Amino acid sequence: MDRMEQTILKGLLFNEEYTRQVFPFLKREYFHERPEQVLFEHTEQHVTQFQALPTREVLVISLTENETNLSQKEFDEAIEILEAIIADKNEEPDLDWMVDSTESFCKDKALYNGVMESIQIIDGKSKQSKNVIPEILSDALSVSFDQAIGHDYIEDTDERYAFYHRKEEKVPFDLDYFNQVTKGGVAKKTLNILLAGTNVGKSLCMCHFAASYLLRGLNVLYITCEMSEERIAERIDANLLDIPLDDLEEIPQQTFDIGINKLKAKLNGRLFIKEYPTGEANTEHFRHVLKELKLKKKFSPDVLFVDYINICASSRLNQKAAINPYLYVKAIAEELRGLAVEYAIPVWSATQTNRQGFANSDIDLTDTAESFGLPATADFMAAIIETEDLEKLGQYLVKQLKNRYKDKALNKKFCIGVDKPKMRLYDLSTTAQTNIVDSGQIPKATEHSKNNKDKKKNRFDKIQI
Repeated sequence: MDRMEQTILKGLLFNEEYTRQVFPFLKREYFHERPEQVLFEHTEQHVTQFQALPTREVLVISLTENETNLSQKEFDEAIEILEAIIADKNEEPDLDWMVDSTESFCKDKALYNGVMESIQIIDGKSKQSKNVIPEILSDALSVSFDQAIGHDYIEDTDERYAFYHRKEEKVPFDLDYFNQVTKGGVAKKTLNILLAGTNVGKSLCMCHFAASYLLRGLNVLYITCEMSEERIAERIDANLLDIPLDDLEEIPQQTFDIGINKLKAKLNGRLFIKEYPTGEANTEHFRHVLKELKLKKKFSPDVLFVDYINICASSRLNQKAAINPYLYVKAIAEELRGLAVEYAIPVWSATQTNRQGFANSDIDLTDTAESFGLPATADFMAAIIETEDLEKLGQYLVKQLKNRYKDKALNKKFCIGVDKPKMRLYDLSTTAQTNIVDSGQIPKATEHSKNNKDKKKNRFDKIQI
């Protein structure tokens, strides 16, 4: 017995540890010969239902009861293979070799099946569109065994200590106070939300962040469900070319081209903008464009913007059904955060204030429109507030609403400058922050606090439990 399929079947019948490790990754379509496929199907049914390995007698009875689905030849061959496996049970390969070989087997079969399915589509023998071929092949190439089974609190202390002292990779801002309140920028695998009233500047802020990341050499994907791709690009042009938004329509082509060429010479990052119809796109659409960009443009984003969350759709819930807005928007937020984790990138989005928050000069979490489930899911959430006085000064008041990066009581409120014609944010002098109520400004270190810092090294000498 030297076929890998039969070696896998033997492991599923006699090795419980092997079965626990590989069972979640095996699929019936990986077994191309009908008798072996049938044996796997019956083994799979038994393990799923009873959480135990089947015996020879169980499989024979199961095959006999379903004999009508098999030809006599297929039934006889399945029994013959089963008897050969039973006779060979004492010769058990090394577990690590078995798991590695099974992973290679699954990868090879997944790729073979993906190629064959793609050929069927190309030949017109399948009803699927040719546009799904890149996704089919990408899914086939991504097959792997995830052996991580959790963190052992006692045994994995070295890894945990290293984690405490590892500098987390962040995506920094070009704005000082945003860096302060996030300890250096937003982290990968996070959902970050801006809350603001209608026409206050949610898209302005996200376009500024996108432009600043691009200048830092990062790859940015900006998904818009509200404005067109050209309108988003227009705002980023105003920011990066230092040209007021209204003037872009009037500048000569030659001047515009010179500005773009100068910009191209100093940019290392890339920006893609993708438009979807309002209320129609969900994370499955976003996942598809991510795969397409990787395959066709060799582009993987470092940051993803979704403008904005309330006009996206859920990939799990039907928006046409009478669903509570709390559950629906919360589902979208969870799916976006799941996408952030899957691709190990930070995701930025925005949401509207409700009617009460629109007229509120001190926005709070309760002013979030439609669903309080959104702030419950987000890692970082900040309100962008603009009063008449602030508008005259060309400023936004930023208020931290939720912060998993740092204590939000520190610098809870701060001001930033806004140049609306050029779609740009900028730092203000420290004097602009001094009169902000409940700002949580960190006082300058006193001599006493400096002495305490000197003593910090010694205060962990004796740890008592």
